[in-house]
Amino acid sequence: MYVIVTIAGKQYKVSEGDTIRVPSLDSKIGESVTFNHVLLTDDGKKIKVGTPIVKNAAVTATISEHGRARKILVYKKKKRKGYQRKNGHRQDFTTLEIKKIKLTAPKKTAAKKTTAKPKKAAPNKSAGEK
Repeated sequence: MYVIVTIAGKQYKVSEGDTIRVPSLDSKIGESVTFNHVLLTDDGKKIKVGTPIVKNAAVTATISEHGRARKILVYKKKKRKGYQRKNGHRQDFTTLEIKKIKLTAPKKTAAKKTTAKPKKAAPNKSAGEK
């Protein structure tokens, strides 16, 4: 069973027990977080695609680590102009352990039938009649 979930603006394919790296989240290590923006579910028998999200589906994960990725160098140069710039960047990340995927169907309730009786129209009185 797997789901596709949106976390911090990016989409991830996850199953129970997976470990993924996502952009930095504002939570402490060991905390449990729930993501409700599930786009697709596959339980092995049936694939369910959301419009845009699957209702009553959620992914629960535990934060296991915060860190910074490897440095990426950005080098800019314009030939014959003497322009050179070197810049580095390290992206913050959070490592999540997927604990539980919840796929619950909504409970079916009996719809109440209401019979609306048409209202009687009030007689119109013109300006001359009293």
